[in-house]
Amino acid sequence: MAAPRSFSAAEVRARCQQGACLVRCRRRLYDLSGFVRLHPGGEQLLRRRAGTDVSAQLDGPPHRHSANARRWLEQYYVGEMEPGEEQSLPETVDEKAVDAAAQTSTRMDPRCKTVDVEKDLVDWQKPLLWQVGYLGEKYDEWVHQPVDRPIRLFHSDFLESLSKTAWYVVFMVWAPVVLYLSWVSYTSLAQGNTRLFSSFTTEYSIPVHKYYFPFIFLLGMFLWSLLEYLIHRFVFHMKPPASNYYLITLHFLLHGQHHKSPFDSSRLVFPPVPASLVIGFFYGVLRLLLPEVLGLSVFVGGLCGYVIYDMMHYYLHYGSPKKGTYLYGLKAYHVKHHFEHQKAGFGISTRFWDHPFRTLIPEETFEKED
Repeated sequence: MAAPRSFSAAEVRARCQQGACLVRCRRRLYDLSGFVRLHPGGEQLLRRRAGTDVSAQLDGPPHRHSANARRWLEQYYVGEMEPGEEQSLPETVDEKAVDAAAQTSTRMDPRCKTVDVEKDLVDWQKPLLWQVGYLGEKYDEWVHQPVDRPIRLFHSDFLESLSKTAWYVVFMVWAPVVLYLSWVSYTSLAQGNTRLFSSFTTEYSIPVHKYYFPFIFLLGMFLWSLLEYLIHRFVFHMKPPASNYYLITLHFLLHGQHHKSPFDSSRLVFPPVPASLVIGFFYGVLRLLLPEVLGLSVFVGGLCGYVIYDMMHYYLHYGSPKKGTYLYGLKAYHVKHHFEHQKAGFGISTRFWDHPFRTLIPEETFEKED
């Protein structure tokens, strides 16, 4: 194995001035240039720390980075600072005591066990879908150790293309459907022929006026938010039996792939072809439970909620929201779900349902040390 490359302080400063974002943990150097926009704390937070030692920041406050986050950091390791050169780089005030005891250390933090794709449990040169079922009891731990690399699922290029989707395709396909069905629902309600409970009684049935459409639409969006939570928690986060090859494979196809490679941009939204089957199923259920036009009105609100959810999910991974905004907090919350709290934080477009179902990710607390 080749020795790690050595960097001088002058070289690190020059690369940072050119726009790179290099940080160090004692003498170990990491290039985060390709990750800055994805960082849940925001791009500017990492930019301000370019060239500095971030050892203390990893332990917090305000955030104590998880073992997965430290493992993730090791993917960007580029080499070592030359002995004594780290003293020439800028320090942050609260880090000096840490560095004084370990300025010459080049050892990896013991919490930073790397994911070596060359020695991984699967062969990354081949499609993963048919391999993961053989992992058995090792699957759950493996799938929740995220890596920064794209995933290939199928041997067939055609099937592989159906499993990938650019974020804007979801909007282009479903937004016109939402607009058209909204118009159909409203104009149908305007005819005044829709009544609730008409299949049970005509005397006490309730007329549904066209002015009710916005409220029915919002009801559909609200019901979608509940469905989003339930699917994410009980379907996507089911724990398949270690002995069942097919359930492990199904889990990886539905959601495990996303947890293994959370920043694979082509796998952050639901492909339209399989989405059509699921959407058609729920439309059929609403047709059975509600009068035709009323069911359609609830359905189109739910469909709009789904489109918003998929757009938000992509943005929570690839966007860089402004600090203090709702989306900034939601991005940090969702990244914690991926890297540390896989059994909590199932709300994506909203944290609302995590409260009554008691799956809210707890706030971090830091005790003052003497």
